[in-house]
Amino acid sequence: MDKSKLSLELYKKVYLIRKSEETIIKYYMDDDMKTPVHLSVGEEAIAAGVCHATGKDDQIYGTYRNHGIYLARTGETDNFFGELYGKKTGMAKGKAGSMHMFCPECNFLGTSAIVATCIPLGLGGAFAKKYKKEKGLSFVFFGDGALEEGAFWESLNFACLHKLPIIFVCEDNGLAIHSHIKDRQSFKSITDIVSKFGCNVFKEKSTDPEVIHNLTLEAIKKQKENGKPCFMHLKYYRYLEHVGINQDFKFGYRSEDEFKKWLKVDPVNLQRKKLLKIGFSEKEIKKVETEIDKQIDKSVELAEKAPFPDCEEVLTDVYS
Repeated sequence: MDKSKLSLELYKKVYLIRKSEETIIKYYMDDDMKTPVHLSVGEEAIAAGVCHATGKDDQIYGTYRNHGIYLARTGETDNFFGELYGKKTGMAKGKAGSMHMFCPECNFLGTSAIVATCIPLGLGGAFAKKYKKEKGLSFVFFGDGALEEGAFWESLNFACLHKLPIIFVCEDNGLAIHSHIKDRQSFKSITDIVSKFGCNVFKEKSTDPEVIHNLTLEAIKKQKENGKPCFMHLKYYRYLEHVGINQDFKFGYRSEDEFKKWLKVDPVNLQRKKLLKIGFSEKEIKKVETEIDKQIDKSVELAEKAPFPDCEEVLTDVYS
């Protein structure tokens, strides 16, 4: 892809994610969104960069902090906001809510509210692909809190043992809810440990979506070359509280100074400045932003007007 086109496409993704979540923040206290929300403000580069590198045959699995992954993969907001509002127009007819986003048509096959539970599902998807000799990889997103779960280690071991086509994407913000990594993990380097499993290991601290995108392409290439699973260790900073729409520095488990440091390399601002630097005008960028703003506003309006699902709907699509 042309460099300038790539830069623009990635900006569209990070801006869509940021603006969608800012819209959630704007309307959430009206109490019409019938779901708790785990926002990914500050994390946009990972979802955008990784998802933009994936193909239609690749499967994606995620966590409860999944808005960015869903939006980066699908680009749509009507079903997204319909689900947040608990309406019939939601991608799960209002029954899944924020923490269980999915889009089978886009090969985004599920997210879960319980830590690490989608990792074995992604593993199964990768095993099926190898067994059936199907194209594509399985991408599994999870936070650093999942590194303390047996499901991660068992899945990693099995994937490496059988050389499965899977890429583990660890989104590391150093926190499991409010618990700092130093209070939870006795090991110093997760990448050192994972590399002992016979796995391709990649790590990156950048908040630049293009850096993440290129790293993902490198991981995909490496997996296809040697058949080994990949582990991507990606750092970011969560701007808001674990669940909800507020900042939470007053509770003392992290400082506002740390936030200000990360804000200087904000992924959305970073990508916008890059567009200006490579020759896009302010007017051109504003036009892109306005189109996305209108898309989101229309989706919210549709969600607010849409009907709730019928009572009978509660027992449909529950089991497959």
